[in-house]
Parts: sequence; C-alpha cells; structure tokens
Amino acid sequence: MHACTEVSIVARILAVDYGEKRIGLAVSDELGITASPLMTLVRRSDDETVRQIAQLASKLRVTQIVIGLPRRTDAQEGEMERKVKAFAEKLRQAVSVPVVLFDERFTTRIAEQVLLEADLSRRKRKQVRDRLAAVILLQSFLEAQRMSGWQNE
Repeated sequence: MHACTEVSIVARILAVDYGEKRIGLAVSDELGITASPLMTLVRRSDDETVRQIAQLASKLRVTQIVIGLPRRTDAQEGEMERKVKAFAEKLRQAVSVPVVLFDERFTTRIAEQVLLEADLSRRKRKQVRDRLAAVILLQSFLEAQRMSGWQNE
C-alpha cells in the first residue's frame, strides 16, 4: 500500500527587491518552497519598471508579487519606504494579482555578507547582490507563510 500525501500547489510568487538604481527579482517554484534568482533590472523610471515587471508576472503566471519594504529600525517611515509604497501602488494598478509588502530590513546586508563570505570580487558582488537580496526576501516570505499556515492548523 502506498501512503497518499497531499501536495498543495501555491503557484509562483515573484519577489521584487526595489532599489534606486537596480531592482532584483526572484521567483518561487510552483510549490512555494524555494526561491530562485531571476534577473536584475536597471531602473530608469518607475513607469518603465512597472511595465517590465507586469509583463514578466504575466509571462511567468505568478499568483502574487512580494515587494521588499525597507523599514527603519527606529520604526519611523523613511524616504525609501515611502518610495517603495508608491512603487507598489503603481504596480497594483498594472497587474491583476495581489501585490504585498514584506519587511526586508536586512536582506541586502545579508546578501552582501553571503557574497563576501563566498569571496567574490566587488564587481561580481555588484552583479548578483540585488538578485540574491530578492531570493532572501522571497525565501523569508515563503517561510513566514509556512509558519503562519502551521499556526493556523
């Protein structure tokens, strides 16, 4: 006899690590277990970036977009937090899937530390840092979702 295990399909989630110069993107697998780096966009304008992300979200058939919210440790709303909230609102107008904000306070710092420990050159770190920050953001989001799901059962 085979034990039957139930697997729920979450579908793909797109993570956005918003920066003033570059935007890192990562995507989950369809089970919502792992995050993989996707690409780094060079930010020219919010409107152009929204268009690119909306096209990508449609192409990948994502069911949700998560944007990292850079909260300050003193709980005050900073300039970058305001910019990210405004960007998220523009993206919400352009896509038909939910766009959620998720605390990403330390993802870029963690990504930089991982890359330093990997002994990558400054140039190589710059090329992958934003994508890695998006992966860390998405993996944190996925784990938080799993934890909240387990607590609800």
